[in-house]
Amino acid sequence: MLRIASCLALTAMLAGLAACNSPASDEAFARTMVTRAALSPSEPLRSPDSEGAVWSAGSTQARIVYGKPGSTPLLALECETADEKPAIRITRLAPADEGAGAMLALIGNGHRARFAVDAVWDGQQRFWEGTVAAHDPALDVLTGRREVTATIPGAGELLINPGSAAGELIRRCRGEGAAHVL
Repeated sequence: MLRIASCLALTAMLAGLAACNSPASDEAFARTMVTRAALSPSEPLRSPDSEGAVWSAGSTQARIVYGKPGSTPLLALECETADEKPAIRITRLAPADEGAGAMLALIGNGHRARFAVDAVWDGQQRFWEGTVAAHDPALDVLTGRREVTATIPGAGELLINPGSAAGELIRRCRGEGAAHVL
């Protein structure tokens, strides 16, 4: 008898605890999906149209940007000399998810290279950015005068039209050749 009373008391207590939580519902499932959607990667972007895109001078002599004239830039290169060793900052101006990291693959001019890039917040938007030692031979992918493709998973493939501006910036950053305005 005592055993039955104990079982009934335990059952009543468990039923009371279950009553504290709301039952399963479609609304609860939808709330969970919204949370999961916010935590999952963004939809992949289409490759940008780079027909007519060119390199042009950036905000400083040490920076160049690539894009269609009058449009938002698609890529930027900047020579950083604050440390003892000069570096090239590569910025792919495409939306990036918070906390994301990837490899920027560059193919062209008889070279292939991969550079680590991270999602960076500039106070207004999040985009892809990484830094490479200016003397890294992998940067030679950008020093020729032929077409280059730049790819970040989920950010599309960017076609960089033939030109010499990227190579000139990298050579200047390395200390090779005379400095001249782009």
